Amino acid sequence: MNHSGIRHKTKSGRRVLETVTAMTLGCVCSGPGAADEARHIAATVCIACHGEDGNSVIPTIPKIAGLQESYIVKQLRDFRSGSRKSDLMAPVVAALKPEDIGPLAAYYSSRKMRPGRSGDKKAAGFGKMVYLDGNEETGVPACIGCHQPRGAGHLVYPRIGGQHVEYVTQEMKEFASGHRSNDYGRFMRVIAKRMNEEEIRSVAEYLVGLDER
Repeated sequence: MNHSGIRHKTKSGRRVLETVTAMTLGCVCSGPGAADEARHIAATVCIACHGEDGNSVIPTIPKIAGLQESYIVKQLRDFRSGSRKSDLMAPVVAALKPEDIGPLAAYYSSRKMRPGRSGDKKAAGFGKMVYLDGNEETGVPACIGCHQPRGAGHLVYPRIGGQHVEYVTQEMKEFASGHRSNDYGRFMRVIAKRMNEEEIRSVAEYLVGLDER
């Protein structure tokens, strides 16, 4: 499979890992009080969109249960800084105290994402091929290289197995248009621009049924 210049073992890739390490070490250490506060915020604020345990039932709202702690921290900080745009999330994150972010990320990371079920088996079959092998003709790399065989992710690459079809499709289009631009090393923006609508939707249909087993 030709990854068309996208490689993990590059200076850019090493900088990504160094950034994540620094970010993770910079998270506020949480004691029992911080953990209790995080659970309270989850149960009174986040629950409205993300569900009781981080498994949103709204197709355009992501499931955040089981996402990497460092990834959740980055997204919350990006919403706060404005480097990731969201009219819904911006005011919510602005109301959080900085010291809430680490414990809240730890709480949701400890939950288990529940996979869904594809409504289009034919599309999911094509999506599986793209996910595992990519598309050499259009320069689309295999998703498995960053997101792992079951979509569990690794380090800076988030868990995407089990995620809503509509949300994955929506975010890939946002990356392709450049409206979402908080990805590391522009990897997702480059890849999304190379994918056509059929590939994006099909990969999303394949992902929704994946779990970590």
